[in-house]
Amino acid sequence: MKKRLLLIPIYIYFVFLGILILFFFPREGQFKYTFTEDRPWKHNLLTAPFDFPIHKSAQELAQEQDIALKNFSPYFLLDSLVHLQEEENLELHSAELLSQEWTLPHVDYMRQSLSFIYSKGLVSLNDKIFLQDNRYDEYMILENKIAYPYLSSDLFTQATAYAHIINNCPENLDVGIFNSDNLGHYLKENLRYDTITSEWVKNNLLQDISKNRGLVQTGQKIIDKGEIIDTETFLILNSLKEASILRKGSVDSQLGLFMGAFILIIIILSLYVLYLYSFANDIFKSNKDALFLFFQIGFFTILTAICVDNQLFNVYVIPFAIIPISIRVFFNSSIAQMTHATAILICALMLGDSTDFIFLQLTTAMVAVFSLKDLSNRFQFVRCSILIFLCYVLVYIGLCLLREGNLAKIDWSMFVYFGINFIFLMFTYAFIYIIEKIFRYTSSVTLMELSDINSPLLREFSETCPGTFQHSLQVSVLASTAAIKIGINPLLIRTGALFHDIGKIKNPAYFAENKISDMQAHQDLTYEESAKIIIQHVALGVELAEKHQLPRQIIDFIRTHHGKGITKYFYNSYRNENPELAIDISKFSYPGPNPFSKETAIVMMADSVEASSRSLKEYTEASITALVNKIIDTQIKEGLLRDSPLTFKDIEVIKSVFIEKLINIFHSRISYPDLIN
Repeated sequence: MKKRLLLIPIYIYFVFLGILILFFFPREGQFKYTFTEDRPWKHNLLTAPFDFPIHKSAQELAQEQDIALKNFSPYFLLDSLVHLQEEENLELHSAELLSQEWTLPHVDYMRQSLSFIYSKGLVSLNDKIFLQDNRYDEYMILENKIAYPYLSSDLFTQATAYAHIINNCPENLDVGIFNSDNLGHYLKENLRYDTITSEWVKNNLLQDISKNRGLVQTGQKIIDKGEIIDTETFLILNSLKEASILRKGSVDSQLGLFMGAFILIIIILSLYVLYLYSFANDIFKSNKDALFLFFQIGFFTILTAICVDNQLFNVYVIPFAIIPISIRVFFNSSIAQMTHATAILICALMLGDSTDFIFLQLTTAMVAVFSLKDLSNRFQFVRCSILIFLCYVLVYIGLCLLREGNLAKIDWSMFVYFGINFIFLMFTYAFIYIIEKIFRYTSSVTLMELSDINSPLLREFSETCPGTFQHSLQVSVLASTAAIKIGINPLLIRTGALFHDIGKIKNPAYFAENKISDMQAHQDLTYEESAKIIIQHVALGVELAEKHQLPRQIIDFIRTHHGKGITKYFYNSYRNENPELAIDISKFSYPGPNPFSKETAIVMMADSVEASSRSLKEYTEASITALVNKIIDTQIKEGLLRDSPLTFKDIEVIKSVFIEKLINIFHSRISYPDLIN
């Protein structure tokens, strides 16, 4: 029996996926209209659904703010104690100064200069540069909660104050005394920039500017279909968009949005699960397959939700076509398209106007599925990506022509998004390789590569066991033809048939089809020993396949091609020679398991039929028909096909295919006459 990936009912995946999508679903409401300035309105007549203000444009608002800030003057804090402290400092040092080169007139002049400088204001060099760079002609000082203006040009810095003292020194005084002394001791800043007050005043000026320029009342016409969106209408539409999103941001609206998303997502996922239950029941019952399909839906819907919620990039960059491509590789076209449609419908709920999005994604999905109808090599992925890119471009151009009648106002940036999408699609093959490893699937491309008879393992097989290799080729022909008739994967069966006897590489001489001389390899062995060697080729084959990292699906053919059957030649010979002895049948039995899929069951039947057909004494339709019926009926009787999902109708079709093919293979040929001289 096939092992499940996780023993979890499918509805658990269904509930978990729904919760996960809802968790990432965009929280903000979406505006349901898309519009561009100077382009026609493509929707029906729009009237105001409620009263809303018309917001000024960013440029208009910036101009008004600049005008308002022209009346702004920065505020400074006055420290009146600095002047008093420095005068006291001068008085304290006057006796010391007079004992040196200073005179009383020098001290009086210094006292007058300090009084003048501090009355005008002494600021830091950075504050002076700040006023000059911003062209503030005035600054303000708060005195008893009243702001008084002062000229910025009157302000001193320590350097200009020092220069003022030197340059305005009376002629009767020796100015050299001031040059030689450090006047910086008495020149301290008594004004500093008041950041808090300045910013408060500035903000009040900006807040007084109205962000609105009018009001649109409920029911008032905004624009009709086909009308050009001029600058004024564009502002009104943007104002309506902001007001709509703001209204949806309320608690009640958020709850409503959540409930709406919950209902729609549950409906979409429920319909998808019902589809699987009704038309793909084998997938519905397989945890691994269900997990893979739900992963595809979840990954792309959550990626879209994150993109929309955070405005990371345009959604057309996301390669949604990977969904039908990767699913088509492992399943049929219907499942691929239905899974893709489910993901697209959920993603469309996150977008405002999603008509174009849905149309583009569904058409590209059709192209993806059609272009991979017969997947056999890697180049088809490249061709598929190119066709999808062309489909995006052509469908988008068609939509533009349908809406506007010309390409004059086409959004060329969309082609950049389609190009990035194309680049991502080029990595689909790597993505499928990862899927193969995680979910243990085997793609058609991998099967084609494995079934190449020039591959190292099959080449070794053909050289070491030429007879067995020819037998495997015939089995692959019989089995793949039968697979086509009953509608299952012929490529998987063909590949599995080629490898089913690969374990005989270890002991080729012990198998009759490989004998190249009259030497009997089993003549010195007991029947039990011979049976052990023959049975061992299954385990050796599995070991060899695992060493060469063959997919699990191919290894299943090796494990099951004899099921739990017995080596009848040695078993019957032993019984005939020892009728009186009890027989341990386990020594003559293969370990199994029995085939558990249609594919492995067909290969087991083809293996037995092809091998037995070589022992026929004559090849007639009657003898071949009798042989095929006998072999397959015996397998059914012995319970070897009990675990396979083959129906009786399937088995009858398989029998008829085997009979027809064997008759064609062993038909009599005419003899060519010799040339008479």
